[in-house]
Amino acid sequence: MITDLYAPPAQKPGQSGLAFSFPAGVVAVKDSFDIISAWPGYGVTPLLRLTGAARQFGVGEIFYKQEAARFGLNSFKALGGAYAVCRVLMQVIAQKIGEIPSVTDVLGGRYKDLTASTVVCCATDGNHGRSVAWGAKQLGCHSVVYIHETVSENRGKAIAAYGANVIRTKGNYDDAVHYAEQEAKQNGWTVVSDTSYEGYTEIPGWIMQGYGVIAAEAVQQLGNDKPTHVFVQAGVGGFAAATLSYLRDFYGADAPRGVVVEPSEAACILKSAKAGRYETITGDLDTIMAGLACGEPSPIALSALFILADAFVATDDDDVRDSMRGLAKGYNGDAAITAGESGVAGFAALRAIMVEKSDAAARLREILALGPDSRILVIGTEGNTDPDLYREIVFGEEHV
Repeated sequence: MITDLYAPPAQKPGQSGLAFSFPAGVVAVKDSFDIISAWPGYGVTPLLRLTGAARQFGVGEIFYKQEAARFGLNSFKALGGAYAVCRVLMQVIAQKIGEIPSVTDVLGGRYKDLTASTVVCCATDGNHGRSVAWGAKQLGCHSVVYIHETVSENRGKAIAAYGANVIRTKGNYDDAVHYAEQEAKQNGWTVVSDTSYEGYTEIPGWIMQGYGVIAAEAVQQLGNDKPTHVFVQAGVGGFAAATLSYLRDFYGADAPRGVVVEPSEAACILKSAKAGRYETITGDLDTIMAGLACGEPSPIALSALFILADAFVATDDDDVRDSMRGLAKGYNGDAAITAGESGVAGFAALRAIMVEKSDAAARLREILALGPDSRILVIGTEGNTDPDLYREIVFGEEHV
């Protein structure tokens, strides 16, 4: 169910003299696309039309961008972590040779003597660390990845499979982020984090620009079917800010209304939006949406979301479980979709808003003008990144 919501007063770029620079606008994302599209294995991920789900929910269209196949990593994260590793190494090489190297040369190992001495590190709930490790392996450097106490063994093994040194830390995701920062300073490593903090904004900005490739692909696939709404899940907020930023820059005043979705137990962006300032959430952040279990927003993402988002929503684990099962079965003849816990959050919130009888759902339907004429874009950011948990949720414990 929808456990909390906030719809801020409308305030968009260009209104009331507001100056705003899109963190993942069209020009910035073209640069990231030029690099990412040169990688072996690049391909545009599918945009699925869920007519059965749209009919059941009472909306005009639902478009589902399926990111599970992205570079074989089962999630969208290669566009962030691996892309940032590539930018880091291009910067290292440029400092040595006096010019920016081509992506082809970096991938081909021309500068392997320079990249081999570089170590990148990060904290992760699973997918980001896997992306950083994969990028480091592809590009010829070393990686150290910190996972916190509740990250599953399957996710840790998936990261280690790409050659990373995986280290488990105490506490939650945010504790792991701080620990990774300390270790990097002591060892002379480069942190590749999707969350920004004081003095650390360049690399999170690159990651957001990489994420923007998803939105760039989607608008080309949509063609004349311009969406009226987009539902985007958020952990620290980078992906959500990148998506809304690109869509706002591309469509201008006709951009879809943006709904930011978080787990009920880790809705730090919603809390910040309500307060109008940076706020955090502490504790275990206990949710099956492991990739969204973040208590500290990324400041550069948060500042964009304050301006770009039309609503902030918190949804619970039961919504996610129900949506995973529904997608796996297929709604009213729709093709079956394998969707992971974090990847389905935006779809789950849409489903809850449209089918719930609660006052909160009714209020959001009214505020957002959601109904039979709505065309909604959702992005399935991961597949079954934890196969055991996926089988337990979708098929029951006997299939684990």
